Amino acid sequence: MIKIGNIYEGELRMNASGSAYLVSSELPKDIYISKKHTNKGLHLDTVEVEIIKGNGREFEGRVIEIVERFKTKFVGTLEVSDKFAFLVPDSPKMSVDIFIPLKKLNGGKDGEKVVAQITNWRDNAKNPNGKVVNVLGQAGDNDVEIHSILEEYGLPYKFDEDVEAEANKIPLEIQQSEINKRRDMRDVLTFTIDPDTAKDFDDALSVEWIDGKMRVGVHIADVSHYVRPETALDKEAYKRGTSIYLVDRVVPMLPERLSNGVCSLRPHEDKLCFSAVFTLDQNGHVLDEWFGRTVIHSNHRFTYEEAQFIIEGEDYNDVYESLPKEQANSIVNAIKDLDMIAKRMRKKRFTRGSISFDKREVKFKLDEDNKPIGISFKVSKDANKLIEEYMLLANRRVAQFLNKKGVAIPNRIHDEPDQTKLASLREYIKQFGYEIKTNTPEEITRTLNQLLIDVKGTPEENIVGNLVVRTMQKAEYSTENIGHYGLGFEDYAHFTSPIRRYPDVMLHRILNRVLEGKDSTKQNKLEPKCQYLSKREINAQKASRDSIKFKQCEYMVDKVGKIYKGVINSVTNYGVFVEMPETNCEGLVRLAEIGGDVFQADMDNYCVRGFNTGMVYRIGDEVNVVVKGVDIEKKNIDLTLLRL
Repeated sequence: MIKIGNIYEGELRMNASGSAYLVSSELPKDIYISKKHTNKGLHLDTVEVEIIKGNGREFEGRVIEIVERFKTKFVGTLEVSDKFAFLVPDSPKMSVDIFIPLKKLNGGKDGEKVVAQITNWRDNAKNPNGKVVNVLGQAGDNDVEIHSILEEYGLPYKFDEDVEAEANKIPLEIQQSEINKRRDMRDVLTFTIDPDTAKDFDDALSVEWIDGKMRVGVHIADVSHYVRPETALDKEAYKRGTSIYLVDRVVPMLPERLSNGVCSLRPHEDKLCFSAVFTLDQNGHVLDEWFGRTVIHSNHRFTYEEAQFIIEGEDYNDVYESLPKEQANSIVNAIKDLDMIAKRMRKKRFTRGSISFDKREVKFKLDEDNKPIGISFKVSKDANKLIEEYMLLANRRVAQFLNKKGVAIPNRIHDEPDQTKLASLREYIKQFGYEIKTNTPEEITRTLNQLLIDVKGTPEENIVGNLVVRTMQKAEYSTENIGHYGLGFEDYAHFTSPIRRYPDVMLHRILNRVLEGKDSTKQNKLEPKCQYLSKREINAQKASRDSIKFKQCEYMVDKVGKIYKGVINSVTNYGVFVEMPETNCEGLVRLAEIGGDVFQADMDNYCVRGFNTGMVYRIGDEVNVVVKGVDIEKKNIDLTLLRL
């Protein structure tokens, strides 16, 4: 029971206003901390907090000790005067500027983006002292801003010379002695299906019909053959953990010679793979499976759009122009057959418990200077879902095979939804006439799927979909297999993307040791790596989202003063976020910018309320907004709400 005077340790979560919340496993709910009581605590620091106010339901605390700093390096813009300088941090969660003595500017100039490190924070000082440790360049420059995003999350954007040198020594040619050790599948019809901009091809599919049954090969680049443990390449790949996908570039986990060359399953080249080969019946049931190392030869490279043409029955002439007619006919038929069975596997998967999320991903049209000139949403069609289904099959069956062997692996786990958030969702959707049941995991899954079907095409579709996502726990890597709730799988691991994910490389190594009858990785050695790689993945996702926000702000910077129709899609303690469908951008309406009353946030009911009038603005409400300002460096779009 929370009492005044109690002390709790936890993580400090800062708001843009400078106030914060203590998040702790010891507490049933987060503890509010006003700006004056944060006591030099910074975002994500581990702190001790004393409870100073409370009424039995709501409590307030004050930071009494900084147990551990989350980080001491920050990215921002220098403001230099005659006698001193300040770093103005990019992150809205960093509410204080860093004082920089002129002798510690390290060559940084006024208006430049830099990385500064806090060196000390005197007891009575408002601001911490710091020094510049890295000068990035002029604020506003595209590369500088992208590098700033990467620096903010401790993510690299170039390889050291020793890593590049090691990669460059790896030959493109495959030795016959290596081919002799593998299952040779070069004569089996094989192809890749990827985005039109892809250069690193992780996976390929092969198809052959045997006695009326389809044998499908899911062929994955054999990165572990080239990246050996404890080498410079391996250490760098583990350090990165994942490739980072930003709006205008990919920051790869492996040097380009490997990611786009040696390992990439490019068409018309022999390639080394780790493969999962399945014999399937017409409904996608696995009749037989084989795992092992192979050599393949991709006959053709499809983009998703090209494969979609074939699925939809359109004539796709390129494949007939580049391949012999008989082989072209075989590939076209193979894609149609794969699609037919994928749809049956997908239907069965949802029947058994997968949740049907249709993710909306923002897509930018960039000019030659990487400036955004248009924004749209990517659409996932049958070709995307075809590839997804066979990758899921391989990931699931490899995990199942290894878990049955009792070896420790980096499972991809996903816990059941948060019950408190589910209860809030259940109450919120009642206003639209929807209902979910939360008594059992099976009931939750079934009714959430029905909810997502029911809201399709309605004004509240995006809002309800986002709220469903927010009830979910985060997926992560762990040696403790609790299954993957969102997919409805008891066993699941990442096997299919070793060019861009280090956990896949780990899984390949473990699988190979098991197939060779050798000892596997011990759990106590593997679990810390799982935790580290989960954190690296989260940082990469945050950087990706920040790059989207940066480009959205660039797109909106010349639209200040324009009025847009919008929909409220989230509520915070300091305002509401509004999505503008016309631009696919999101901006913040601060509480003070909602006219007609003094508004307060009601987080439990996803709304803000007028203190005097009782006027309510809820998630899902349509509103008119005017663009008040755009801060590219902080990646904020500020809006003012207008009465409809």
